[in-house]
Amino acid sequence: MSLMSGASVRKDAARLAAKQRETDFTVALAGNPNVGKSTVFNALTNLHQHTGNWPGKTVASAQGYCEAGGISYTLVDTPGSYSLLAHSAEEEAARDFLCFGGADAVIVVCDASSLERNLNLALQTMEITPRVVLCLNLMDEARARGITPCLSLLKERLGVPVVPTAARTRQGLDSLMDAVSQVVRGAPPQAMQVTYPAPIEKALSLLTPAVESAVPGSRLAPRWLALRLLEGDAALCGGIEQYVGVSLRSHPAIVRTLAQAWQDLAQSGYEAAALRDAIVRAVVTAAQEVCADAVCSRPTARQRRDGQIDRVVTSRWFGIPLMLCLLMAVFWLTITGANMPSQLLAGVLFRLGDHLRAGLEGLCAPPWLCGVLIDGAYRVLAWVVSVMLPPMAIFFPLFTLLEDLGYLPRVAFDLDHCFQKCRACGKQALTMAMGFGCNAAGVVGCRIIDSPRERLVAILTNNFVPCNGRFPTLIAILTMFFVGTSGGWGASLASAALLTGLVLLGVGATFVVSRLLSRTVLKGVPSSFTLELPPYRRPQIGKVLVRSVCDRTLFVLGRAAAVAAPAGVLIWCMANITTGGQTLLARCAAFLDPAARFFGLDGVILLAFILGFPANEIVVPIILMSYLAAGGLVEMNDLAAMRALLVENGWTWVTAVCTMLFSLMHWPCSTTCLTIHKETQSWRWTAAAALLPTAAGLTLCALVAQAARLLG
Repeated sequence: MSLMSGASVRKDAARLAAKQRETDFTVALAGNPNVGKSTVFNALTNLHQHTGNWPGKTVASAQGYCEAGGISYTLVDTPGSYSLLAHSAEEEAARDFLCFGGADAVIVVCDASSLERNLNLALQTMEITPRVVLCLNLMDEARARGITPCLSLLKERLGVPVVPTAARTRQGLDSLMDAVSQVVRGAPPQAMQVTYPAPIEKALSLLTPAVESAVPGSRLAPRWLALRLLEGDAALCGGIEQYVGVSLRSHPAIVRTLAQAWQDLAQSGYEAAALRDAIVRAVVTAAQEVCADAVCSRPTARQRRDGQIDRVVTSRWFGIPLMLCLLMAVFWLTITGANMPSQLLAGVLFRLGDHLRAGLEGLCAPPWLCGVLIDGAYRVLAWVVSVMLPPMAIFFPLFTLLEDLGYLPRVAFDLDHCFQKCRACGKQALTMAMGFGCNAAGVVGCRIIDSPRERLVAILTNNFVPCNGRFPTLIAILTMFFVGTSGGWGASLASAALLTGLVLLGVGATFVVSRLLSRTVLKGVPSSFTLELPPYRRPQIGKVLVRSVCDRTLFVLGRAAAVAAPAGVLIWCMANITTGGQTLLARCAAFLDPAARFFGLDGVILLAFILGFPANEIVVPIILMSYLAAGGLVEMNDLAAMRALLVENGWTWVTAVCTMLFSLMHWPCSTTCLTIHKETQSWRWTAAAALLPTAAGLTLCALVAQAARLLG
């Protein structure tokens, strides 16, 4: 991604002013993820905000305005970042706005209970500009955890205002804006500067005067500019030169001084990588020194409780088994709770379809139009809604509860070692978990992985875990052929256990393919990353329900419904247009049948998966329609009757196993493919993401089918 140029930032600032109104000062908000930065922003701006993209980037920003003490401010909420050394698009966007966005001051929001870690970002920001206000947010949680920062000592050591807040209850926000007013209107604070090892300090003392003379009066601190020149980040230096309007790397005085500084550093053992490591270590050490004796901590009952839970949840022996038990429990609750609502919803929707047909016939609509609209578009859409909505309405809230509780980061911690063995990133565990709801959402979630190589590995393998749309097919086949259709809690528990086993097979395939990619076309070593284990929190049930239903369930359902209706029209046309006494559906199935038999399937099953490319939920309806030779989708909620129909058409346990394997591993749906292309900007990688699971699924099907034939 390209750096933001000074010209583009100035244009963006002009657009912001025109879009909202003239304000006196621009203030940026910076902070680590999960420190309540956006809560501070929302509390200060209320509804006076809008969202847009950063110039030259796909990272979204929130911008708004507020008034305090008769002064109007434009507030810019930069993306959450752990560092300004730009390991990701978000960190790059935050750094670029702080450098080139023309902010008059920066509010650095910190978690008061994790101050030492948060200070790394604050110290790096203070190197860019001294006009910084440190906002110690989440003070209520810090007190609950027995953590008490000494505000006066922190202010003395940092040299900038330090304001405690609890943004969720609006405590301290007035004091925060008072401190901002003093910073933007008064003289720059004497902000603390990080002290680096002696060879680096010597190089800075040589280079800083040359930089200061080359760009006198620059908003960017000369010492910070000199440090960036020493690092030699070509992209950042190019952005700096565009902003200041001077080609620093070709300035005669700087060229001479920089060459001497690099020579001295090399003699002291500071090559490029060692120099960068030394800079990072110095910032971390400075944060530790600031917090020494300035933060008092006494373990509370809550911390002791969290520690005891983590000793079990993240242990080597119990972490992964507990994760599997929770996964099976989620599946069991989903299967048990969704069965009856799905049947009721299907009955209501199909009866409504009959009324719609009667209405069209009453309007003298031609039979073909009734067929296209009712038997095609509406009935397929009704099936998708009835089989998707109840499971999603259960699965997504349960998944969101685990997320709100703070358990999902522990899953990433438990699986990190496995992904490291595969030379992949541990964050892939989180994107894989998101894929259970929707693979398209899991692909988008891969943005949290900083390394482009590891992000691509995660995108290419996300489809190996089954999305919510594939669960109904897997559950139905498991119940009909391996559990029994008598029902009861025992049958649902057995279905959940077998479904968990299938999911584990997909997870295992994810590990194998990730390692294969990392050792061939995407070679590389696994990167390190910062994983925050948040405290366990009591889930906010109301917010969980709203977020899971509105942001996830309805979003995914709407996207599936949008492709299900056109697919229904196509399927109806193929089932009703005949050539040579056979429908197009039957002809295509017969053409595919020889190849499909080799893989333990038949032509109807393979054709159903091909026509199910728009949405996985319509695979079973197509199979039923083909076997019944019906011109439209029929309602069949009785699993016993469905099993009898499948057996009559040649299904055995081998067919059932191969169909489940292919449902678990085959090409992504159309929405996921479009999402992959959007994220990778490459049809080649999109094709690879479709071919990898398909090849794995066909290979497993062939092995099962041929083994069954050999064993009779």
